[in-house]
Amino acid sequence: MTYCISDIHGDFKGYKYLLEKVSFSDNDRLFVLGDVIDRGEGGIEILKDMMMRSNVFPILGNHEYMAISCIKFLLTEITEESIKDLDENIIRGLMEWQNVGGYTTMDAFHRLTREEKEDIYEYLREFSLYEEIKVNGKKFVLVHAGITGFDANTPLEEYPFSNFLFKVPDYNRVYYPDKYLVTGHLPTCAIHQNKRPYFIYKGNNHIAIDCGSYCGGQLGMICLDTMKEFYYNYKEERGN
Repeated sequence: MTYCISDIHGDFKGYKYLLEKVSFSDNDRLFVLGDVIDRGEGGIEILKDMMMRSNVFPILGNHEYMAISCIKFLLTEITEESIKDLDENIIRGLMEWQNVGGYTTMDAFHRLTREEKEDIYEYLREFSLYEEIKVNGKKFVLVHAGITGFDANTPLEEYPFSNFLFKVPDYNRVYYPDKYLVTGHLPTCAIHQNKRPYFIYKGNNHIAIDCGSYCGGQLGMICLDTMKEFYYNYKEERGN
């Protein structure tokens, strides 16, 4: 089976719960559509788990993109020379990352060994910008946010990398008549035509799977073979 999840945002418990709920095995595939880290405290633990699985395929989200340059600096030995080379762009990047919840990832990163830090950094740099897959004869394009400046005649490899990271698609528009565009980034409660806030949205060949687990919603996962949806809601689990 082929599964997709997005915008886990450090919810290690929810991530593990969903893997167990679908009985995820070595015969399955999981595509993670970015924003694994930040906000919640378990982002590094999720990355470490993903790294151990050859059948988990990570796609770059805007939070990983922000983290990469900051982590590169955090790996630098602090000396008078490195402090002298600390420019405004690095300082701004660190502040922006913290402002979007990066402080939880940064704290966990500091507790790692040097080898673990380097492994995490290299793993983040291997995240793909998109994936094109076929499941049971159906075609899917997987990206984190959307495809800015979409043109049906433009191959995905010709778009700038930033076109996949920040701007959400127009859910009223069919981008591919013969493919499904699977995205995260925008909580589904913010999709105007979605009649099921905080649940996976399907319409106009879009599948939006960020169910807002970090903002009062839940963590969602979809099986592309069956289109069956799976959820983890920490409030329900606690009986609230």
